[in-house]
Amino acid sequence: MNDGRLLIIFTKNPEAGLVKTRLAQTVGDEKALEVYETLREHTALVTATVEAERQVYYSRFIPSSDLFFTSKFTFKLQEGEDLGARMLHAIRTGFQTGFRHIVLIGTDCYELSSDTLNQAFNALERSDAVIGPAIDGGFYLIGLNMLLPELFLNRQWSTPEVCKETIEVLQRFAIPYELLTALSDIDTFDDLKKSTLWTHKQ
Repeated sequence: MNDGRLLIIFTKNPEAGLVKTRLAQTVGDEKALEVYETLREHTALVTATVEAERQVYYSRFIPSSDLFFTSKFTFKLQEGEDLGARMLHAIRTGFQTGFRHIVLIGTDCYELSSDTLNQAFNALERSDAVIGPAIDGGFYLIGLNMLLPELFLNRQWSTPEVCKETIEVLQRFAIPYELLTALSDIDTFDDLKKSTLWTHKQ
């Protein structure tokens, strides 16, 4: 079972008006959806070669077809009232299924690479947690060898303090952790303009 490694990919169902809403305020719903699909394509590409089981968790429903629909991925539905509860449910399910090293990512990071994901799993061979900090103060990746609900419950998400508070929880419970290179998520028009995706789109 890929040495007990599970890669969980959280994706929103690609629907205009429901994805990249902060970006859409500047570029419109359709353009925001186009950007999101490009981000999802990139995520599918870089995750396909990682030595791990790969599960794609959809936000609203499992579609009848999607770019993730290849033999490299299996599909599930996110469950929970907020992002934290949904991440906790997915990670808990992974551990209950028998996986030992679980890494969870979203589909917002155009700088993400297969190397970064392999680094995350390698970190979990040495430490019990790994965090990929996002430039905006959140995180683009979290990996664990154990379930720690306090990382996910009763948290405020989408704030510049998310990564810092996550590290504080790990320190409070004396969980050994490693940090990966900080990367940029694309959530706003400013994020898009600073990204290599912007130059590719011109």
